[in-house]
Amino acid sequence: MRLEVINTGTELLLGNTLNTHLAFLGETLLPLGLRIGRQLAIPDGAIIGEAVLETVGRADIVIVTGGLGPTSDDITRELIAELLGLPLELNSEVEGAIKALLWNRRREMSEATRRQAMVPAGATVLTNAWGTAPGLYLPPGPVAAAGGALSPHLILLPGPPRELHPMVKEVVVPLLKKICEGRTVIREMRNFRLANMGESQVAAAVEDSIQSLGDVELGYCARAGEVIVRVLGTPAQLAASEAIICAAFPAHYFSSRDQPLEFTVVDLLVRMGQSVSTAESCTGGLIAHRITNVPGASAVFPRGVVTYANEAKTNLLGVPEELIAVRGAVSHEVCAAMAHGCLHAAGTNHALAVTGIAGPGGGSVEKPVGTVFVGLASKGIEEPLVEQFLFKVERETFKQLTAQAALDLLRRRLIRMV
Repeated sequence: MRLEVINTGTELLLGNTLNTHLAFLGETLLPLGLRIGRQLAIPDGAIIGEAVLETVGRADIVIVTGGLGPTSDDITRELIAELLGLPLELNSEVEGAIKALLWNRRREMSEATRRQAMVPAGATVLTNAWGTAPGLYLPPGPVAAAGGALSPHLILLPGPPRELHPMVKEVVVPLLKKICEGRTVIREMRNFRLANMGESQVAAAVEDSIQSLGDVELGYCARAGEVIVRVLGTPAQLAASEAIICAAFPAHYFSSRDQPLEFTVVDLLVRMGQSVSTAESCTGGLIAHRITNVPGASAVFPRGVVTYANEAKTNLLGVPEELIAVRGAVSHEVCAAMAHGCLHAAGTNHALAVTGIAGPGGGSVEKPVGTVFVGLASKGIEEPLVEQFLFKVERETFKQLTAQAALDLLRRRLIRMV
């Protein structure tokens, strides 16, 4: 079944409203065997009818979001009815439901609001228990402007996510199951995540082996400090794909869940009954932020400090002033001292420390902009482990890459300790 999505709303194209519908619909409909083959974002107005007309003969199902409300720019139902040559009729049940909802809100029904109860002849009303504008389903019918060719299955939904999301889950998914019964191939999707690898490097190592498994769909997504290998296939193919990736990159593969690296780190710490603290300079608390985004992190993360100034490194972590003066705040030695001081001050099993030059200024020939040191101190291990990186990127990405490197450094140590 060929599925297309049309998102209407001028605000989506002006940039002041983020279009979250595509991601939600893609994720929600995939378990039905439905893949979004094309998506179009358009402004309010007559172009809505033109956009639907273009799908005739190309798509089996079209979901249109937005334009069903009470304001003058909400004209989706009128334009679709005109395209299909269907009269609009007042639906008394919808009118009653709108009246009841407005009564609970101590509001009267206006003529503009009553428009939402106008339904194209032959359409099925899709109940909206979260707003006044109902959704509509129109089965395939002849389109005069397309030479009498049949329209796709048309599903019209309100635009606000607080209404659309529950409607899709509770009303639209059951409808699509009936429409698609026996006509889709259901496959599962898995995202295999690898830390601090290059996309081309991963593809070269695993692509041929995964594609040899048969009818699988393979894709890649590169993010700051991470590569995601996306595989669609049967459960057996997914299991085999994971084994291939794990064998190729045993030190870098960390999860098949749709969760970032910090979830894996916290999970390992919880299972091992251990804890971590952080001492951050150039990341400004981002590592602690990511750790505390994980539910249950309080069991393994008692504290973190941001020691951005040299004085803070000395006062809070005990880094000697003379060490900073001789070696520089961004150095292997200072990073090791930060990790060591954090470990003892916090009393944790592990301590992560980072210090670097985010730029755009502050670099030198010996330590160019992008230089960063990542340190890890652990109880029972005498010397902190320090790794040096060069991330020649803008500040925000620099911070993300540094935090990712720090979390991965801890993950690799924890795995060896399990």
